[in-house]
Amino acid sequence: MKQLAEFLPIVLFFVVYQLNGDTLNIGGWSYTFDGIFSATAVLMIATTLQVGITWLITRTLERRLIWLLLAVCLFGAATLVFRNQMFIQWKPTIFNWVLAVIFGASQFIGDKNLMERTLGTQLHLPRAVWTRLNLLWVANFVIVGALNLVVAYSFSEEAWVDYKLYSAIGFTLVLTILTALMIGPHMKEPEASDQ
Repeated sequence: MKQLAEFLPIVLFFVVYQLNGDTLNIGGWSYTFDGIFSATAVLMIATTLQVGITWLITRTLERRLIWLLLAVCLFGAATLVFRNQMFIQWKPTIFNWVLAVIFGASQFIGDKNLMERTLGTQLHLPRAVWTRLNLLWVANFVIVGALNLVVAYSFSEEAWVDYKLYSAIGFTLVLTILTALMIGPHMKEPEASDQ
């Protein structure tokens, strides 16, 4: 459920982008959607609301969500102020590459990598599996960041917006499946109690 909530701002970004040129009339007020700039404003608002609602419900926030909110607001504001979509197009790359550096560095800092620190209380896996799992996530962040730039610079803005929506869902699904495949063989069945 949490992952679905995190996709909502991206979906709203996509939907508002599709309204480019349309005019919304409410009472005596009207607004004409201007493509990526309206979509960026909605992304900023939706991400802020999503993080705020998450905090209201759980009374905690993951650092990743805080960094995501800061990145969306920083790059979104730059996009709107300078009227240049490249700022928001670079946001996914920079965010993913920063995560890659953090996860990668965690292999060498302390006695547990970031995956083990995050999930170690819930899962008991051999050290080698934690290492492979952490490196899988590092590879994912590097690849997702690089592909974002390839699409941003090689294709149209509209193609990038489509890619942003579908790749976010696709890469998350693939990463989830690969993570489950790595963890699965090490999961133990609960022992049946003697009757």
